Amino acid sequence: MRVFAGLLLFALFSLPAFAIERAETDATILTMRRVFVEQFGGGSTAGQIRDMLISALHATHLVQLTEKEERSDVVLKGSGEDLVFTEDHSSSDNLNIHTNSSESGTSSKGYASKGISAGENESSHVSERKHESSAAVRLVNREGDVIWSATKESQGGKFRGASADVADKLVKQLLQDMDRARSSAAKQAGKPVL
Repeated sequence: MRVFAGLLLFALFSLPAFAIERAETDATILTMRRVFVEQFGGGSTAGQIRDMLISALHATHLVQLTEKEERSDVVLKGSGEDLVFTEDHSSSDNLNIHTNSSESGTSSKGYASKGISAGENESSHVSERKHESSAAVRLVNREGDVIWSATKESQGGKFRGASADVADKLVKQLLQDMDRARSSAAKQAGKPVL
């Protein structure tokens, strides 16, 4: 009984703290104006993913991107990898049938022998070029708190490469989360959601 009461008290006191922290995070996302995009960690292609993410963010006209970290409200940090590789698949099938028959007789008569042999071999080798990209990013405020994070992967789209697709997915996720934060803030203030 005491354990249950302890858990209940913990839940009652921790939920408001979580809600306050969530509201502060949402407010920071909504009030950010200048974003500095830090160099990404990862492989040699991380810089390309970073540049595509900057381009995708800039196209939204949502925030002002800056090259000076000291002028920014938040810093976008992360890592990315863009891989191009070949997958090889090999298979081989064999089917062989052998039949022999023989007859023997006396020394004056000859030998009779019959035989059937059939075989089929089939093999295939397929090399498939693959292109995968992934990125994990986070927005960090001036105090060092992570206010937003996302991870996306892509094997490319019909009309775009994997890196560009990952950048677009990350920006779409940020826009969705900002809309959710805006909606939540409006509900708390009792205003209609725009």
